[in-house]
Parts: sequence; C-alpha cells; structure tokens
Amino acid sequence: MYVIDYIIYVALLIAGTLVGVYLRKKYVERKTETVNELANKIINEAQKSAEIIKKEALLQAKDKFYQTKSEFEKETKETRRELQSLEKRLIAKEENFDKKVELLDKKESDILKREKIFTSKERALEEKINKYNTLLETQRQQLEEISKISSSEAKEMLIKAMEEEARYEVAKYIKKIEVEAKEVADKKAKEIISTAIQRYAGDFVAEKTVSVINLPNDEMKGRIIGREGRNIRSIESATGVDLIIDDTPEAVILSSYDPVRREIARIALERLITDGRIHPARIEEIVERVRQEVDLEIKEAGEQATFDVGVHGIHPEIVKLIGRLKYRTSYAQNVLLHSLEVAFLCGIMAAELGLNVKQAKRAGLLHDIGKAVDHEVEGSHAIIGGDLARKYGESAKIVTAVAAHHEDIKPDSILAVLVQAADAISAARPGARKEMLETYIKRLEDLEKIATSFSGVTKCYAIQAGREIRVLVENDEVSDEESVMIARDIAKKVEAELTYPGQIKVTVIRETRIVDYAK
Repeated sequence: MYVIDYIIYVALLIAGTLVGVYLRKKYVERKTETVNELANKIINEAQKSAEIIKKEALLQAKDKFYQTKSEFEKETKETRRELQSLEKRLIAKEENFDKKVELLDKKESDILKREKIFTSKERALEEKINKYNTLLETQRQQLEEISKISSSEAKEMLIKAMEEEARYEVAKYIKKIEVEAKEVADKKAKEIISTAIQRYAGDFVAEKTVSVINLPNDEMKGRIIGREGRNIRSIESATGVDLIIDDTPEAVILSSYDPVRREIARIALERLITDGRIHPARIEEIVERVRQEVDLEIKEAGEQATFDVGVHGIHPEIVKLIGRLKYRTSYAQNVLLHSLEVAFLCGIMAAELGLNVKQAKRAGLLHDIGKAVDHEVEGSHAIIGGDLARKYGESAKIVTAVAAHHEDIKPDSILAVLVQAADAISAARPGARKEMLETYIKRLEDLEKIATSFSGVTKCYAIQAGREIRVLVENDEVSDEESVMIARDIAKKVEAELTYPGQIKVTVIRETRIVDYAK
C-alpha cells in the first residue's frame, strides 16, 4: 500500500516537473521573443537617431565650413589690400631713395670739386704761413740783435707785465665788488639791527655781583668769627664759600667760584647779622632755609624768563639752568638779563627777515646756558651749552646755534648767525659790560702787531677802543690797488687770530707828498 502510494507520489512529482519544465521553456521562448523584439526596436530607433545626428553633424560641418571659408576670404582680401598698400609705399620709398642717391651723387661731386679748390688754397696758405714764419724769425733775430734781449727774456718781461696788469685789474674788480656788496649789506644790516635795537629798550647799567657784606659795626666781625673760629668755620662748611675778614672797616668779603653759593652765603649772613643769634646750629638752620629759598627763586626766575620770552616746552632742568644765570655775571653784565636781551633781539631780527620768531627767541634765551655750569665742567661755555641743549631734547638747529655763537663750531644756519649778531649787540652796547684793563690792552697790542706784520706798513694805530685800526703804508712801495689787498688781508688775519666783540674797521692810508722849492 505504501509502495503504491510512494510510486504514485513519485510519478506525480515527475509529471509536475515535466509540466514545469515545459511551461518554463514556453515562458523562456516567449520572453526571448519579447526581448528580441525590444532589441530590434531599440536598434531601429538607434539607427534612426544615428541617421538624424549624422544629418545634423553634416549640416553643422557645412555651416562651419562656409563660415570659415567666408572669414578666410575676408582676411585674404584684407591681407591682399595691406600688401598692395605696402607695395605702393615701398615703391614710393624706392623712388625717394633713388632721388636721394642722385642728390648725394651730385653733392659728392660738388664736394670733390670744392676739395680740389680747398686743397689748392690750403697749399697756397701753407706757403704763405711758411713765408710769414720765415719773416717773423728774421724779424725776431733782428729785434734780438737790436735790443740785445733774448726771446725768453722778452717773454718773461711780457708775462710779468701782464701779471701786474692782471693784479691791478683784479684789485680794482675786488674793490668794486666789495664796495657794492658792502653798501647793500651795510644798508640792510643797519636797518635790521637799528630796528631791533630801537624796538628793545634794555638797561644801560648792568647789575653787579655783590660780594661784600656791610656790617653795622666792627664788633660784629668777632661774633661772626666766634669762639676759636667755630662760627666762621660753620658758615664756610655750610655754604662752601670763603669768608675774608680783614682790616676793611665794617665789611666782610665773600669769595667763591660758584655764584649761587655766594648768593646763599650772602643772604644767610645778612639774616644772621640782623637776627643777632650767631652759633653753629643757627647757622646750619638759616643756610638750609636760604638754600631752599634760592632754589625756589632759581626755578621761578627760569620760569619767568621763559614766560617773558614766550617760549614753552623747555625741559625743567634747562629752566633751572636759566634761573641759575640770574647769579652769574660776565664782565659785570648779568647773564640772565643778557640772555633775555639776546632772545628779544633775535626775535626782532628774525621777524624782519621772515624767519621763525619763536625758534629764534628760544635759541637766544638758551645761548649762554653753559655759563650756569662752566665753573663745574671743563670746556667752552658755548660747547657745554650745546651739549646740554642736545641732552635735554632741543632741536639740531638750536643746538648748533648755541654751540656756534662764539665760533667754536661753524654756524650752518641763519639762526646761528642771528644769535651771534644779537649776542654781539647785547655785549657791545654802551654800558653793558666792563672789561678788564689788562685784556683790553692786550687786544690792542695784538691788533697793532698783526697790522705791522705786513710788508709796506710803516705805522698803525688802534683807535676807538680797538674798534678801528688805521694803517699807514709806504707810498713808494704800495700802490692804491695793493692797499686794497693789504686791508683785506689784515681783516682776514684779525678774524682768524683775535677774539673781539662787534666788528673792527681796517683803514689803510696811502699818503702822497709832492715837494717843490721856490727859488
């Protein structure tokens, strides 16, 4: 039973498999036909599309070809036109070139003709030159025989005569130029300086440094000296000033190289004398109090000076140095007042010349700040002042103007020259300074010595307090033109070797004396 069922099951399975295979084959065949039809359809469509694309490509290629062809023909026409134009221009140039060649040939032939004529003239001229040279040589020999002087000697005589004539002409020309330049320069300088002096009115009598203390009586000298000299030692130790107590009645002399210390000692000693209590502790107290007051006064004096001049932005240390000038004198002229005067004069002259007035006033005010410390630092006060101005941030022009106002360095600007001029005006005006007799006499002697060192000078005299020197020259040895050169040389030598305020006038006198006798 089970076997039959199994066989039936197997048979049915086989039959189902066969039916499935058959159906599958039919499906595959049908699917294959469908795919073939689809493929044929796609191929046909692709062929149609390819035909369309091919036709479009052919049309585009034809259009591009025709377009390129038309552009090429257009360019060809333009190129042909340009070539024709170039050809015409070349033909024209060739014709011009031929004409120029013909013209050059013609000129060349003319030149050859002229050259032949010139050669013949040159030969004739050469013959004439040789003839003249021979004639000149003959005449020269004849002249040498007649004059008994060789040609070289005659040449030297001629050169010497020409040299003397040239020196004469040069002296005349120099004199003319100097006169013209001096007239213009003197006129302008006098206008500027007179305007500056008129617009600034300074004191005619300069201040003097007080170094003598007047006492109420001679008994005060003993109190100042103190028991075994303790008071005077305390004063000298506290102030750094030497007290000289001698036989001068009712007076004590203060001596110190530092004017500020001397001023502190003066005020302190006057207060001690007024107070009457003179002992070491009181001396130290008064001196310290006076020192603080003087420091404050120095600062205020510097600030007041800058305010009066109208310059601002000066370093505080420079302001203190300006204030210290209040206690410094030069030939009995107060240096602070002198600096203020120079500042005002610089400003006025700068205004006349159209320069920076504030800068000129600043340079004038600072020009002598080196004198505030020149007793402590070695060197010229002008160089010291220039170094201080540079140290505290002043401009290069101000530094140069300060350092150059006594020719320690060469002035390189109009500002430096203005400071020199204002300094000389302030120092040289009547009553401004008091010079030592020895220095004054020495300068006059040096001035006369320089003048007598030149040949042809017989006598010389320094007059007008050394502001003019008159030189007498030999009439036979020195001509009028040579006297001009002597005056110029003396002035140059004085400028190079002497130091003097203002200017020195050099006058050369050549006297002509004609003597005759009535018989």
